[in-house]
Parts: sequence; structure tokens; C-alpha cells
Amino acid sequence: MNASTGLTGKKIIIGISGSIAAYKSAFLVRLFIQAGAQVRVLMTPGATRFITPLTLSTLSKHEVWTDVLNENGWNNHVELGMWGDAFIIAPATANTLAKLASGQSDNVLVATYLSARCPVFVAPAMDVDMWYHTTTQRNIRQLIADGVEIIPAEQGELASGLIGMGRMAEPPHIFEHLRVFFRQNGPLLGKKALVTAGPTYEPIDPVRFIGNHSSGKMGIAIADALAQAGAATTLILGPSKLAPSHPNIQVVRVQTAQEMYEAAKAIHAQQDICILAAAVADYTPASPSNQKIKKTGDTLSLELHKTVDIASSLGAEKKPGQIHIGFALETENETAHALEKLKKKKFDFIVLNSLNDAGAGFNYDTNKVRFLFPDNKALDFELKSKQAVAADIVQQLVHLVQK
Repeated sequence: MNASTGLTGKKIIIGISGSIAAYKSAFLVRLFIQAGAQVRVLMTPGATRFITPLTLSTLSKHEVWTDVLNENGWNNHVELGMWGDAFIIAPATANTLAKLASGQSDNVLVATYLSARCPVFVAPAMDVDMWYHTTTQRNIRQLIADGVEIIPAEQGELASGLIGMGRMAEPPHIFEHLRVFFRQNGPLLGKKALVTAGPTYEPIDPVRFIGNHSSGKMGIAIADALAQAGAATTLILGPSKLAPSHPNIQVVRVQTAQEMYEAAKAIHAQQDICILAAAVADYTPASPSNQKIKKTGDTLSLELHKTVDIASSLGAEKKPGQIHIGFALETENETAHALEKLKKKKFDFIVLNSLNDAGAGFNYDTNKVRFLFPDNKALDFELKSKQAVAADIVQQLVHLVQK
């Protein structure tokens, strides 16, 4: 499973209440993790009697919260409710449905529900007579009226041995429900986005070139994240063995800085968003040889000319409402150099990373970045996967779009 699911980088809260169906939550957590989502798990005290927090913390790679209080103080359910992109309560017992509908907050799951600013999905699980009871149906109607999306219970064999409605929807069905939701409700739906990524190769002769170590991983991750957010995304990709995983990205492959510029310029005016993440060569040989240059002496001199500055050129043509985001990879005076680029190239913000940071830069699967803004504000992030960095960039972009 990969980023084509549209869930990479999504922040998913999974709440588990005390039902025999709680064992299925392990499969649900695994599905979201495999899809690249970030998952946090909450459990009611009753849920811990059916499946252990250890199992779920192992699968989610994070501590599981079972109470508002912990050994060191409290688990900040308010902050968690603000963190999530979606909150799934699966299984939701009749008791939990009643608490959600009446606004109770006597455990960490329902307290987080009251703090959640994200869409909430509930997958009920109970026996058939409990499912059809008037109070359960009334609570479900109340939750729907409150904006909660109910993932319908299913027909089948129940823990009591009866056959009927009340089985929790199977984990793949719940997962698919969320996948479709994010695909149809992307915050960048209707927007067009251009991303440049990878290196450029400037030919010296048919064999040799001037280039750099860029793999294109960061820009490709950004293109995937934009497409997942609903943007119609075009990726202009320099020489790279990699490719985006989202099926709806249009990829234009180029070799040189001039080819990248021409491809970007051709569509720039139609774009709402331009993210310039490519590591473009600054110089190109003035007269590339048509034949392999032979080794005839101890030295070789090449005349180099400046390549077109793609970011500056597009910045000069930037239309009102267009958003431009740039990158700066620096080795010294990082912030000063990045701020200079920010202003000169008319970026709405610039993503700074330094080769001095372990795990950041070319060919790594991780990156450590800093966002710099025209008002001199800055946001710093810890070392994380490039997919997670891409999600942070798109989240900041969404804030700009929605202003």
C-alpha cells in the first residue's frame, strides 16, 4: 500500500471502546500505518480488557492513551483533538454512543471527541437487539445531527451467536470509507499545482555532464501530497530513477535547466500553486561537444554560462493570488541566504534545509527543515521523513490558500 491511497501524512485518531470487536482495531491501525498515515490510539478502560495497549502501541509506533491522566500529569486531549485530520471511533459500543450523544467526558475517548475539530466517524458494534433499541437509534440520529458520520453496522454472526445487524464494519470497509472521504474532500480540490523536482544535467559531451546529487525524493513527496489534497498536480522532474506514486500526477521529464524552465513557463500562468523544489544547475557548458572529449592533456578548461534562474523568472511573472514556495539548501549563513532568496524570488515562504544537519539533504529519506516567511517569522521542525515534511508544507500551503 502506498501514497496513492491519499492517506500519506494524514493524522488519524482511532478511538476504541469495550467491545469484542476491539480486536479488529489492530487491523485497522495497521491499514492506516501501511498507507502512510500518522496514527494515535485512544482506549476506554473497557477496551483494554479485549486487546492490550501494548499491541496497539507497537502497531501505531506511539504511546496509547487509556486515561486523561498519566504518571507525569495529564494527556492533553485538547491538543490531540486539534491535531487530527480525522477521528474514527471503532468499535463504538452502545454505551459509548450514548456518551457521545449526551456530551459526557468521563474517559479520554469521549473527552477527545468533545475537543476534536476534525471530521468524526463512528463505527458502531453491538448485539442486534441493542442496535435496534429506540435509545440507540435516537443516539445515532443525534450524532448525525451533530455532524458525525456513521459508518453503518453490518449484518452477520454476532458474539451472542445471533445473526443480525450490529457487527462493526470490517477494517477494510472503514479504511475505504476514509480513503474516499479524503479523496473527495481535499482542501486543494479545484487548484492547479506545479512542482519542480530532481537535479538537472548539463551536458559536457555525450558521456559527461555537470549535475548534483539530488534524487528528487523531496519534490516527488510534495507532488504526492498535493495530489492527495486534491490539487491537479504537474511534476516537472529532472533526471531521476524515482516516480510519484499518486496515479493522477502528470509527470513531465526533462534533463537540462533550460528544458525545465521551458516546461514550467509553458504552464505557469494557469497554476494556482508553484513549488520549486528542484536542484537546478547554476551553470551549463557554453558549447557542449557532439563527440566524447578525449583525454589529451593534464587539464581541461570549460567555459560555463549561467543557466536561467527559474524561480526568479517565474517570480517576475507571478500573478495576484498565485502562491510560490521555494527551497534553499545551504551550508553556511543558512538563514541569511534563504531570506535573501525569499525576497528576491517573491516566494510566499521558503523551505530551508542545511547539509550540516545529520539526515538532511540529498538522497536521505529524511529531512530537517525550517520555514521562513516574508514577515520574518519562522517555523522549525524536527528531523522526519520526507513524506511527513511534504505534509507539513502542504498544510502550511492550505493555510495560505484559505486566507
